[in-house]
Amino acid sequence: MKLDILAFGAHPDDVEISCSGTLLKHISMGKTAGVVDLTRGELGTRGTPEGRLEEAATSAKILGLSVRENLGMRDGFFKNDEEHQLKVIAMIRKYRPDVVFCNSLHDRHTDHGRAGQLVQDASYLSGLKMIETQDNNSRQEPWRPEIVLRYIQDQFIVPDIVVDITGFMEGKIASIKAFKTQFYDESSTEPQTPISVPYFFDMMYGRAMDMGRYAGVQHAEGFNCTRPVGVGDVTELF
Repeated sequence: MKLDILAFGAHPDDVEISCSGTLLKHISMGKTAGVVDLTRGELGTRGTPEGRLEEAATSAKILGLSVRENLGMRDGFFKNDEEHQLKVIAMIRKYRPDVVFCNSLHDRHTDHGRAGQLVQDASYLSGLKMIETQDNNSRQEPWRPEIVLRYIQDQFIVPDIVVDITGFMEGKIASIKAFKTQFYDESSTEPQTPISVPYFFDMMYGRAMDMGRYAGVQHAEGFNCTRPVGVGDVTELF
């Protein structure tokens, strides 16, 4: 299955928090998209790894994803090394996306920056034919995405690109709330975290509105990239 967009997240819910509006918009345009979670989030303060997998499946249905996979890397301790790069390469070659989304290189959670660099490095290496990977006992062909975009999550980073997601905020919030153990629930007895506070979703709207200011729209999501973005028509920039 070839996808237009493949989004990677260090933990289940990273993608939803950061770029689910962009996924929803492009899926509504007829594009295909999938998500690969690197870990099960087993070190999370709230919920369980098994519960988060179920929540991820629920969110995938809300978003209309073509596929969602979990690589089962060790939460908190996965590395940007050959072993882990090969796992990401195999996913990229399996789904052959034109665009890859990944975590920012710098963020509050240490896994986010490491995941961002891991996916960015693997996206380049995936295009080298001398690196061998297999899927269902068949050798995979090399594939390199056209571009890797790093989504902005917890810490504010000035974006290189913003995507207008006006009209898709309700779907974005619904996909985040699918991870019900991680966010505010007045009946929950689990410890509070930075994302389980009752005003977290107000912050989500505020961030989207702040990003929207760059493009003169109501809501947007921001991304960073390592190389200039080319367009064939300068009016596309508006």
